[in-house]
Amino acid sequence: MEYRVLGRTGLKVSSFVLGTGTFGFWGNNTEKESALILEEALAGGINLIDTADVYSSGESEEILGEILKGRRQDVILATKGGLPMGSGQNQSGNSKFWIKRAVEDSLRRLQTDYIDLYHLHQPDLDTDIEETLGVLTDLVSEGKIRYIGTSNFQAWQVTEAQWTSERKNIARFVSEQAPYSILNRSIEFDLLAATAKYGMGVLVWSPLSGGLLTGKYRLGEVVSSNSRAATFSGRLKSIVDPIREENRTKFEVIAKLQILADEAGLTLPHLAMAFTQSHPSITSAIIGARTIEQLRETLKGSGIRLSTDLLDAIDTIVPPGVTLDAMEKGWTPDWLQADKRRILR
Repeated sequence: MEYRVLGRTGLKVSSFVLGTGTFGFWGNNTEKESALILEEALAGGINLIDTADVYSSGESEEILGEILKGRRQDVILATKGGLPMGSGQNQSGNSKFWIKRAVEDSLRRLQTDYIDLYHLHQPDLDTDIEETLGVLTDLVSEGKIRYIGTSNFQAWQVTEAQWTSERKNIARFVSEQAPYSILNRSIEFDLLAATAKYGMGVLVWSPLSGGLLTGKYRLGEVVSSNSRAATFSGRLKSIVDPIREENRTKFEVIAKLQILADEAGLTLPHLAMAFTQSHPSITSAIIGARTIEQLRETLKGSGIRLSTDLLDAIDTIVPPGVTLDAMEKGWTPDWLQADKRRILR
């Protein structure tokens, strides 16, 4: 396992991060199954564990809290907040009111006194970034958070936040979580330039494009009952659904990538994961596993690095900065909604 410095923090993190979205009912993993996956990840050299309050409605954090008892110091623990955690009007967002409560709730579920890295799960256009940074600064001062970061931010939002921190002399974001894969290279267009400008680390999620880059899905084929496409709904299901006509282009691209992988003597997932390690602005890729076998197979590729010729060949199939499916960008900006872009009469 390779270790890279997270932005300018001096904190060394593994190039693969264990995502725990499968811990709990989202992934149907019990505490026992989750503990085995965590042990395998740690044995494989992973030292950064990523979760969120919204994962399985808090169950992911609760499971981690139990299995990390007595070994909290062994890991760098990251969580996220801001997405709805109830039906109340103020049970979401990045306001001082909610973020302070969300952090306290996460600390309780995780059974810890501090969070190593706390990310805002997505931007909140109803809350001034100064207010959000202010409450996060307070929580850092109180020792409840050590580092703060963002997720799904646009390049201009990253810049606005950095300017606000400098102007007000308050805590600054040190990292960004963003979707990134061979099929979704949109962050190369400007986000990675912004994070590099301000010395931020980048942790990418969905490096296998929701499972498409495992090669187990085929256009027009019915999926197995326990697959991601069968068990999830909404956006996640659409991304991997082989029946969805909009995925035709992606399946055609995957066929070409499979040929590249075969010629290089690699599996398609190993090619896809290694691709995320090749960009100088990427710190780590977040990997999720519903079974220990899936995790072991992914970890086998942790040391693979792609040649310039192979990266050039990938560029000819999916050009830099391009995404093949807008759904894979992870967050639809509020300003694209009809009432934000039309004069209503």
